[in-house]
Amino acid sequence: MKVTYDSQVDVLRILFRDAPIQESDENNPGVILDYDKDGNLVGLEVLNASQRIENPRGVDYAVTA
Repeated sequence: MKVTYDSQVDVLRILFRDAPIQESDENNPGVILDYDKDGNLVGLEVLNASQRIENPRGVDYAVTA
């Protein structure tokens, strides 16, 4: 998984898999879901991230059993 934030365009991107994107859907304004050719979720993008996310520059990650 890879998380990037581009402050120049204010976009937060989370990639779940390293696969080519076949299709993208914007079901909710400003949130784009990307899918591979088999319909599996590859990643998501949050547009205008600084207005939607408390701290787009910070990431907390935890693994639970």
